[in-house]
Amino acid sequence: MSAITATVGRILIGLLFVISGFNKVMYPAGFVTDLQAVNLPAAWAQGIGIFEMVAGLLLGLGLMTRLVSVVLAIWTLLTIFFFYNQFSDYDTGTTALRLLAVTGGLLLTFAYGNVRGSLDHYRSRAREQQAELRAARAEADAEATRRVAAETPADNRPVRP
Repeated sequence: MSAITATVGRILIGLLFVISGFNKVMYPAGFVTDLQAVNLPAAWAQGIGIFEMVAGLLLGLGLMTRLVSVVLAIWTLLTIFFFYNQFSDYDTGTTALRLLAVTGGLLLTFAYGNVRGSLDHYRSRAREQQAELRAARAEADAEATRRVAAETPADNRPVRP
């Protein structure tokens, strides 16, 4: 049950970033104004939107989950620092707390993100199976070598009955 909830939580957090990035790409005017208000280049708007969409998709799919969750956690903290740092204002402070909660969810995704339902999980399981197959083959080869060595006389002369 915990694997299901971790998967659903990861997908929902990823969806949050996909939708946010989509809005920034499709309707950049408001975000450009926000960037200019904090003295950041307006040209960053499209790149930030694409970054959020790609990172959200990767997180939702469970691909590179740990890396993406840490990058997005840092990204979210930077968002609080640049845009929502007026904690005395009720709306800004509330938004900062919400983003802090998202950061907490991203850190939990970092800790428990490689569960069933993520592509990372299936990739690591396939790597483990390949390693087990290689170990079994190596063990069989070593056993065959031991058998041949035991059957071969030490001086390589044919054995007479």
